[in-house]
Amino acid sequence: MKITEHLKNAKKTVFSFEILPPLKGQSLNELLEGIAPLMEFNPPFVDVTYHREEFIYKKHPNGLLEKVSTKKRPGTVGICAAIMNRFHVDAVPHLLCGGFTKEETENALIDLNFIGVENVLALRGDAPKTEGRFEPEKDGHHFASELVEQIIRMNNGKYLHEETETSFHTNFCVGVAGYPEKHFEAPSLKFDLKYLKDKIDKGAEYIVTQMFFDNQKFFEFERKVREAGIEVPIIPGLKPITTLGQITMLPRTFFLDLPDALTDELVKCKTNAEVKEVGIAWAIAQSKELVAAGVPSLHFYTMSKADATYKIAKEVF
Repeated sequence: MKITEHLKNAKKTVFSFEILPPLKGQSLNELLEGIAPLMEFNPPFVDVTYHREEFIYKKHPNGLLEKVSTKKRPGTVGICAAIMNRFHVDAVPHLLCGGFTKEETENALIDLNFIGVENVLALRGDAPKTEGRFEPEKDGHHFASELVEQIIRMNNGKYLHEETETSFHTNFCVGVAGYPEKHFEAPSLKFDLKYLKDKIDKGAEYIVTQMFFDNQKFFEFERKVREAGIEVPIIPGLKPITTLGQITMLPRTFFLDLPDALTDELVKCKTNAEVKEVGIAWAIAQSKELVAAGVPSLHFYTMSKADATYKIAKEVF
């Protein structure tokens, strides 16, 4: 079922979450067992992220450089199939511009359609850690709006090559990302919303936000999105802070602010256990306020660890 149908049919705010594919060499079954407790809260869909492969260049004695993969998360298509088969929920794979050609994107979409996936989240993706700015692959997409266009063309039976059987249509519901505190490359939120509207105008049907810790920023974002003429569902993304390192890492990595009230409590913490307790309590309060405001779903960034999200959902759903 499409995400928009799940949200339309729901009589109250639904629970959903996002997982990371296991790193190369890790067990898929371990991942599935880890998220199994969250099925208690009847998520209609589960997002499966994709992270582009990372490389280093290894220098050999002869002076030649060898490109070596240092980090790879395998099998997004297979993971989606496993989730749908094991838990009977819809899987939502993330598709990236970065690291993919248009041909590779088309092939991935054909495979996803073949196994019964009906939803995708279209993202530009970030630059590799070794590069200062995003650069598309040769014959790849520069912007998420272009990726949305390709998916919608396939829904209309239009493929990259004329010899492709054009009577075959995919039927994807496309989601895109929104940034309550604006995308870090945008000069202003107003500027960022122009690009968000472009993605919606090209066929995207719902928005999932970047994580945030101040609900007022979400409500202000929601207001400005509606003023921009965007009417699709907006799903807030949430993540509890669970370690001391995240206090500085999350703002630095995701270009967001922590509210003073939250920061004041976190800086008192001496251990990860104390931070986790504060983070969970804050996320529960956030969640209850958002549910009271009638958001269509609470979408949790679990990093494939269910325990903190389970405690929050137990209090809210």
